[in-house]
Amino acid sequence: MSLKSLMIGTALAVISATTTLAETWSIAVTDVEGLERLQAEWGPFKTVLEAATGETFDFFPVSSRTAAAEALRGETVDFVITGPAEYIVINTLTKATPLIGFGRPDYRCAIIVRADAGIDSMADLKGQKVAFGDIGSTSNMLCPMQLMADYGVSPVTDIEAVHTARNIAHEALKAGDVAAIGINEGSWISSARDKDTSVPYGFFKVLARSGDLPNDMLLAGAHVPAEVQAMVRDKIIGNKTEIITAITTHEENDKYLGMDLVTIEDASYDVVRSMYTTAGYPQFDKFLGE
Repeated sequence: MSLKSLMIGTALAVISATTTLAETWSIAVTDVEGLERLQAEWGPFKTVLEAATGETFDFFPVSSRTAAAEALRGETVDFVITGPAEYIVINTLTKATPLIGFGRPDYRCAIIVRADAGIDSMADLKGQKVAFGDIGSTSNMLCPMQLMADYGVSPVTDIEAVHTARNIAHEALKAGDVAAIGINEGSWISSARDKDTSVPYGFFKVLARSGDLPNDMLLAGAHVPAEVQAMVRDKIIGNKTEIITAITTHEENDKYLGMDLVTIEDASYDVVRSMYTTAGYPQFDKFLGE
């Protein structure tokens, strides 16, 4: 038995001694498709959450972010784990409430260029091709576009924006096919830069980086009673050590290693609404890329 499994088992024994199962609620995760993956990646979290709250939670697989929003609006799903950009649209469509933030270490974006390209300011990117990640991604599209705008360069009219996978963008920048990449800095460092032995360490440079981004979250549907929302929020915070251990059990959740669980409010996500507007999508009523 692994150390994490032993810790979760011990936590469950302690928590379960003071709780009794009551209602059944459904929970979805917007970036995980299929029940099998949900059970593998989030099963330990569900188990600890049930013990902490005394409620039963059933996984509700969704095929897309739109499907998650429709399920919330139809009251067939009660709680959803999602990201900042997704929350903005879900909140617009369903009035869902943010409950718990999944505080990710070093969750920020950056504009990366080649050190030998002669690009020393954001203005040098005007008229150039810049690669971003998935359309609608908080850290790989919306944040770097906002970062450019903060330095006086419009990501809509001043550059040629292209969207591609992180590793492809890295290779394109290395080859000089794009002038810059706008990307989740931490993910780029761990998955591309530090694994690329074909160029020296100083081959790339950070032209600009953002501050910390708003958290991923657990949100509740507007139909979930306020007292239930408050109970779930308080039980998660009260058992955060065990719940964090459960979330980070599976390697697919390694992005949450070193995380904290915190209470959050809608106003904290106004910065993401500004990012949507900067990128040319001020309505917040549809998921980009779907």
